[in-house]
Amino acid sequence: MTKESFKILFEQHFDTIRNYVYYRIGNEELATDIAQEAFMLIWEKQLLKSHDNAIGLLYKISGNILITKYRRQQIEIKFQKSLSSNQLDYSPEDEFQFIEMQKKYEKAISELPEKQRIVFLMSRNDELKYSEIAERLNLSIKAVEKRMSLAIAFFKEEMIEFIVKMIIILLFLN
Repeated sequence: MTKESFKILFEQHFDTIRNYVYYRIGNEELATDIAQEAFMLIWEKQLLKSHDNAIGLLYKISGNILITKYRRQQIEIKFQKSLSSNQLDYSPEDEFQFIEMQKKYEKAISELPEKQRIVFLMSRNDELKYSEIAERLNLSIKAVEKRMSLAIAFFKEEMIEFIVKMIIILLFLN
């Protein structure tokens, strides 16, 4: 297909194809986009050798593009709904409890002995392995493990009261 013959095809049938799509979806901009996409596909793939079956092929291609766009839109809508249903709604109470827990955590961190606090923060915040912590602090891996286990035991002791309190509140809410 030459440029001239494509130009003639476009001028003769563009409005017809756009109207066909518009009558199916009622969106003028989308109808124009789909009609243009159908013509581009014919040009890029060189699907026509003659103008004999051009209009039928254009209807078929534009209809297929419309269906594809519709299905894609439905998938997007379904995905958006799943996202919105998966999002948690936090009440002011939840936010207050989170802030309270964060304060309790920060207090527990500040009360940890310095050696344990350093190892704990390097492990949890910096995400270092025990061997990396041992290397940086010039300690044995066993010493790092010991400090870490003491820090975790301290946290369990400090946070257990708060955790039990939250569990009781959740049980009464449900």
